Amino acid sequence: MKARTAFLVLLTAGVVGTAAWLVFFSPVLGVRSVEIVGNITVPKEHIEQKAAVADLHPLATVDLAGVQARVLGIRQLASAKVDRVWPGTLRIEVVEREPVAAVPAGDKVAIVDGRGVVIEIRQEAPPLLPVLRVDNPSAADPATVAALQVIQAVPDAIAPKVRQVRAGTAEGVTLELSDGRTVVWGGPDRPKEKGRILASLLKREKANVYDVSSPDVVTLK
Repeated sequence: MKARTAFLVLLTAGVVGTAAWLVFFSPVLGVRSVEIVGNITVPKEHIEQKAAVADLHPLATVDLAGVQARVLGIRQLASAKVDRVWPGTLRIEVVEREPVAAVPAGDKVAIVDGRGVVIEIRQEAPPLLPVLRVDNPSAADPATVAALQVIQAVPDAIAPKVRQVRAGTAEGVTLELSDGRTVVWGGPDRPKEKGRILASLLKREKANVYDVSSPDVVTLK
C-alpha cells in the first residue's frame, strides 16, 4: 500500500512537473503570433518591434507590463492593453492619439493631441487641422490647455472651417474661420451653449466678429 502511494505521489509530481515545464519553459506554449488591434496609422510591424517579444518565448512568462511600457514608447499611441490568448498569441490592443491642432515650432509644426502631447513633427500643418498660436505652447500651459479644450468643443459643422486658434490667456481663446470671420470664444466654460449659439449666428447673422464668450450677452461686430 505504501509503495502504491509513493508511486502515485511520484506520478503526480511527474505530471505536475511536466505541465509546469510545458507552460513556463517549453516553446510548445510559446508566442507564435502577435495580434495588433486598433492601429490605424502606426504600422503593425513598428508595434511588434517595440513589443520586443521573441518568437516561441513561453507565453506564460511574457512580462505584460513591460511590453505595454515599451509599446507606449511610440508617442502616437495614447494607450495599450496586452493580453495572453492561449495557446500561443500575444494580443496588443492600442488606441492612437487623435491630432487636434498644429503648433508652429520654428520652421516646422508640432502635431498635438487634445492633451497637448506632441504626436509628430511635420514640415507643414495638415490642411484641415487648425493652427494653434499661444505664447508658451505646453501641455502644462493654461492657455494651451484651454485652447485645446475649445477646439474639441467646436461643433462638427463648424470645426472644418476653423483655420487658426489664438489664446493669450486661458480665458481669451479666439477662432479665425476660413472665410475671414472671427469668433471670440473666451474660456472653455459652457462649451455646448457657445457652440449652439455660434452655429445659429453663423447661419442667420452677417458679421466680421462673433463674440460668444458670454452666452448670455452675445455681441456682433
